[in-house]
Amino acid sequence: MSLAFGLAKYFSDKEVTATSVQFNLLRWFSLASFLIITLVALGLGFIATRFVVNESIQRDAVLTAQFIQSMGAAEVGHHNLPGYQMGELLDPRDDIGLSAQEQRNRQAARNEFLDHITHIARQPDSLLISIYAPDDVVIWSSNPELIGQKFADDDELEESFSSKERIFAVYHEVQNDREEQQFVRRPENLFIENYIPMLNSAGKAVATVEIYKEPSDLIARTQRGYMLMWLATSLGGALIYLGLYLIVRRAAALLVSQQKQLIENETFVALGEMSAAVAHSLRNPLATIRSSAELAQELANPPVQKNISDIIGQVDRMSKWVRDLLQASSPHEGANEEVDPLEAILETLHAFEPQIRKANVLVEFTATAAPPVFGQRILLSQVLNSLVSNALEAMAQGGRLRIDIQPNARRTRLHITLHDTGKGMTENQQQMLFKPFCTSKQGGLGVGLVMVKRIMERFGGQISLTSRENEGTQVRLTFRIAKGR
Repeated sequence: MSLAFGLAKYFSDKEVTATSVQFNLLRWFSLASFLIITLVALGLGFIATRFVVNESIQRDAVLTAQFIQSMGAAEVGHHNLPGYQMGELLDPRDDIGLSAQEQRNRQAARNEFLDHITHIARQPDSLLISIYAPDDVVIWSSNPELIGQKFADDDELEESFSSKERIFAVYHEVQNDREEQQFVRRPENLFIENYIPMLNSAGKAVATVEIYKEPSDLIARTQRGYMLMWLATSLGGALIYLGLYLIVRRAAALLVSQQKQLIENETFVALGEMSAAVAHSLRNPLATIRSSAELAQELANPPVQKNISDIIGQVDRMSKWVRDLLQASSPHEGANEEVDPLEAILETLHAFEPQIRKANVLVEFTATAAPPVFGQRILLSQVLNSLVSNALEAMAQGGRLRIDIQPNARRTRLHITLHDTGKGMTENQQQMLFKPFCTSKQGGLGVGLVMVKRIMERFGGQISLTSRENEGTQVRLTFRIAKGR
């Protein structure tokens, strides 16, 4: 197993392990928050709708009671019955033993009050109105069949008499155990039972008005309220979920990015340690081997000199590996400065002129003026050297290398693009490009593009690469344009 392959497998396994144990924040948040927000929204919607219904019913009951009691007080005053309350006049059995005039006044006030009650009973939302005496006997009803009947097991009625408070109840269907619910027409929706106590001058409940209503308008308004509240609750819950989801998705992406960065940093730490060890162990032996080979080359016969040249080439290749490792793992101390990209490109092409000629590669580059960019001259040369070297290796049988320089429309960025017509790369190879120790080259170490990426990030720029197999590769370097000149 080669050194590059072994390191690549080690860090690949490490990344897979870290990914497998990673807590999937976005997935768990999506499930948990959806359930919680849904339950909260349903709870709030249910509480809100129940509150609106109860408040509406109570308000309707209060208004009805106030209207009945005010109407009774008005009739008592109209018939000149001082010291009386309407509750004392409703039971005709109480007229016995009174003077004829007083009986006529009581009967007139009672009849006019009952006329108003009858008018109310004829309203579309009215189901039944009955008036009870303290002995639970019906002394008047909009359903004549109930008059004179006694319903002794009506708990709400007893509570109204004893507490002298308004009592109301809500029903969704006729109750078979409530014998007094003998409606002229059967209710279609929910209906309300409202007990209104009528007091005498001493403050005692001496009659109770029972009103059954099917408040169609209230039901319609309640249903509209249901829809609006559920719509608002659903919309509010959805907005809260969406807002939190976007925040957590961004946080999850940041966590994933930071985890990858930690793995990458650990990789470079190991790379630096390995580089120091390799440099310490190989630099002196390689120098000795190269010196001995050069000396032997001067004394050897011409047929042997070619083999010695191969030895020197391989030694130089191993030395380059050591330098690449040191460059890829070094912190690159020093501040960015203004660098002339045109000059750096020309120097690189001049340095590679023998290899370009040997590989039969045509270089297309027009040396036009370009604005300076932020970077470091030595590091920019390393970037260009690495990319040109890769392009020449991809065009071993000849080809064309085109280099373009183009600032963006706002002249804040400068793009340097290298196009080659080499063998290109597969999609799998492109996915592994910027991972340390991953390479498709025979005997390659897989740190060249890693070094390029790190240097470009230090410059505040970026690198992008597109390639097609057997069609070539395009590499774009994006730099920040220096504004100092």
